[in-house]
Amino acid sequence: MATQPSGPTLGLKSWRSVLAAYQHPDTLHSVRELIVTLVPLVLIWSAAWVAASSGHSWLALLLAVPAAGFLVRLFMVQHDCGHHAFFQTPAVNDWVGRIVGILTMTPYDCWRSEHAVHHATSGNLDRRGTGAVETMTVEEYRAASPLKQLGYRLYRHPLVLFAFGPAFVFFVQQRLPVGLMKQGWRPWLSAMGTNLGLALGLTALVWIGGWKPLVFVHLPSLAIAASIGVWLFYVQHQFEQTYWARRGQWELTEAALQGSSHYDLPPVLRWMTGNIGVHHVHHVSSRIPFYRLQTVLRDHPELRDVSRLSLVESIRCVGLTLWDEASQKLISFNQFRRAERLIAN
Repeated sequence: MATQPSGPTLGLKSWRSVLAAYQHPDTLHSVRELIVTLVPLVLIWSAAWVAASSGHSWLALLLAVPAAGFLVRLFMVQHDCGHHAFFQTPAVNDWVGRIVGILTMTPYDCWRSEHAVHHATSGNLDRRGTGAVETMTVEEYRAASPLKQLGYRLYRHPLVLFAFGPAFVFFVQQRLPVGLMKQGWRPWLSAMGTNLGLALGLTALVWIGGWKPLVFVHLPSLAIAASIGVWLFYVQHQFEQTYWARRGQWELTEAALQGSSHYDLPPVLRWMTGNIGVHHVHHVSSRIPFYRLQTVLRDHPELRDVSRLSLVESIRCVGLTLWDEASQKLISFNQFRRAERLIAN
């Protein structure tokens, strides 16, 4: 169970000013982080391509797993660029983010727009939808038709959330500016520009190495990375004592600290995921580069146990599906059914 903050100890509204001191990116550090992410990824992909081309498809598939890890880390670079947190110059952030977006199959400007909405509305029950995992309240689920309840149960099934769903989003949905189609030419330029870059890159890949590297290396590593990314995003906000409030009671900093987890991963996974597990700090101050988030926890140890989840504890979050406004926590479908039987009796 995630540990909850201790109220006045945190001084919720003062954290933004406290954390502002960590917001300034170091260009050399950022370039170094980009290099130590890209170079291993290229080397692993190259080794996997050689293996696939030599008939060792099983080895290529094995190498797709570490390649996926570095793709996740590369997405964290794109993520920080989207917050203008990776480089000092906004234009450099944007162009690096756009180029990286071709490798991650994520149209940078479209994603950045939706992600900004996520940060501005996270935990607000009256502004659910954009850039978030769909979450129904107990009352909404109770009032829904059987068909809608079935659809929601299917949507929240682990295979849909963490296998089929991520593949659909990254391979299909993000090829069009879904949700942004009426916002002018910019989302279309972002999506179509990324698609063009993808088409050119994949054509070159097949021309150089044939179809095997595409099937046994590139696509599997992207699919695995997509599932990992969705899992991380899920546990960052979908834990038992997360934060949801109606518009009148919703407060941005409180939603950031209490509605975003500190996913306390082992050191290797922490590095590979760009410290994105320190998500509560990130939501309070999104301009902090990912390589400074651990420094924040070192300097302010009172933040370590705020909404903390261990790797083992996070597995339980998969079964939490409905927000119970009465108890102020996420509950499972089984808990809902037991409560309904008690009411009926």
